[in-house]
Amino acid sequence: MRESQAIQRLRRIATSPAALGLADDTALLDGLVLTHDSIAEGVHFLPADPAASVGWKLVTVNLSDLAAKGASPAAALLSLALSGDDAWDMSFLDGIEAACESYGLALVGGDTIALPAGAPRVFGLTAIGRAGERVPLRKGGKDGDVLWLIGTLGDSAAGLELLREDGASTGPLVDIYRRPVPLLAPGQVLAPHAHAMMDVSDGLLLDAMRLAEASALNAEIDLDAIPLSKAFIAERGESLDARLFAATGGDDYALLVAMPPDVDPLSLSLPRGTTIARIGTLAAEGSLLSLSSGGSPVPLPEHLGHEHRGNSPAPMGDRS
Repeated sequence: MRESQAIQRLRRIATSPAALGLADDTALLDGLVLTHDSIAEGVHFLPADPAASVGWKLVTVNLSDLAAKGASPAAALLSLALSGDDAWDMSFLDGIEAACESYGLALVGGDTIALPAGAPRVFGLTAIGRAGERVPLRKGGKDGDVLWLIGTLGDSAAGLELLREDGASTGPLVDIYRRPVPLLAPGQVLAPHAHAMMDVSDGLLLDAMRLAEASALNAEIDLDAIPLSKAFIAERGESLDARLFAATGGDDYALLVAMPPDVDPLSLSLPRGTTIARIGTLAAEGSLLSLSSGGSPVPLPEHLGHEHRGNSPAPMGDRS
């Protein structure tokens, strides 16, 4: 069963208004923003990844969903699967603790189970945030909105490629793959002004298409405008192929924001050092997703990002 088929079936169950029709990354309930993400060994992290980084990643990928709604972290529930390797499990919890302390997230409960010997590790976390004055959903985009990207693309996917080539690889790209940084403060600044906002976790092209589809509009993306880090450019360059790699790689946890054309986010009080780029527009006319480079159209690649199809390619799985 494809992920889209599963979600369609679940919509018959998740009928509460809080579920938002399962069309967003979060649920909204009585002023709270709720999200849940799971990570699985061989799907979202490599078996050789340090345990502490896996714990960090579990917390921060959930916080990225809160960032996309402009929410402030409040509490979390942890689903802990003990592997039988006490040292690994303790290090994993060290990573959970470090992330919770770093972002002011209170761990208030959860559940613990023991895995059979040799079973792949699977963890889940529910994060709860306090909503701000406005919660931008995916479906709020308007015709003529400007698409802005906060953060850079491709670092995590490039770091993963380095680890696939050499498991002992180190450096900033590997660090970003293993320890993503949720953009909570930029999300809180942008949310009151945004028509729509979501985090980029499955690849910019796939996530931009999802935002456009939810808003009943079409997304036009300028690949030349995609922000790339110095570390990414040093490793893979900034050719069109490199930019397509970055735009489809996933695990970025950047923010994709649809803003009215008369609002300049560069004039807002974003945290010092925030990377932000104007990458496209939403329009009523055209294709659901169209790409350009150098002013010319670029065909859509075969794969726009990561979507579960029963057997997901390891180790980056879909987080829609």
